Amino acid sequence: MEFMTFPWLLLGVFIFFAFTTEAMSGFGSIVIVLSLGALFLPISDILPVLVPLNIVMSATLSWRHHQHVHWPTLWRLILPLMVLGTLTGYGLRPWLGDQLLKNTFGLLVVWFSSRELWRMWKGIKIAPHGAWWSRCWMFMAGISHGLFASGGPLLVYALGGLFLEKKAFRATLILVWLSLNSLLTLVFLLDGTLLPAVPSIGLLVPVVIAAIVFGEWLHHRVNEERFRQVVFVVLWCTGLTLAWPGRMLS
Repeated sequence: MEFMTFPWLLLGVFIFFAFTTEAMSGFGSIVIVLSLGALFLPISDILPVLVPLNIVMSATLSWRHHQHVHWPTLWRLILPLMVLGTLTGYGLRPWLGDQLLKNTFGLLVVWFSSRELWRMWKGIKIAPHGAWWSRCWMFMAGISHGLFASGGPLLVYALGGLFLEKKAFRATLILVWLSLNSLLTLVFLLDGTLLPAVPSIGLLVPVVIAAIVFGEWLHHRVNEERFRQVVFVVLWCTGLTLAWPGRMLS
């Protein structure tokens, strides 16, 4: 792979924007980069770069905000289902076409982000999901993570109604991505796709560090309602990009 070509330089811009979003909100980095980057580069080339880069950010932020993690939700609810789903999704990747997965996932993201924006605009209160409904969506979020390394949108929907405070919500999600992306990085090492990506990972680490600093600055200056609006507007936009029926340019 040639890492100083225009598509890879453009990917660096997408990474700064997306990782700033995750540093501010707790999720969104890979789904945003993947939806934009897949227009110019193959998904199979992008994921082994993005997943280790996400570890750089999530490890940094997890260390800084570990005191806000809601441990019972993490250990008893999220991780068991999402680890199982992630391994399932990774196993499905060779059998499913990239374009169909991209369009279907995008439609799903547009649906639920539109739903949340409508709810906030109308002032509709969040109704807690039933236990089995939440667990099903967490497993689906894991499958999405195994396929795209982007389980954030579905996990956010699955967690609806838990009413976690903003700091706990963000810190818990960041630790989820640290755990799952560490698992995926190990899988990429075993399947031989990680080592060829090491040069680009090294070049893009400073971009991630800059995004962390900027995202942290934004996080402390955005109120609760504005925070949620920004998160779901970003998800709606990226979902629309994923769902667009045109062919990828890569």
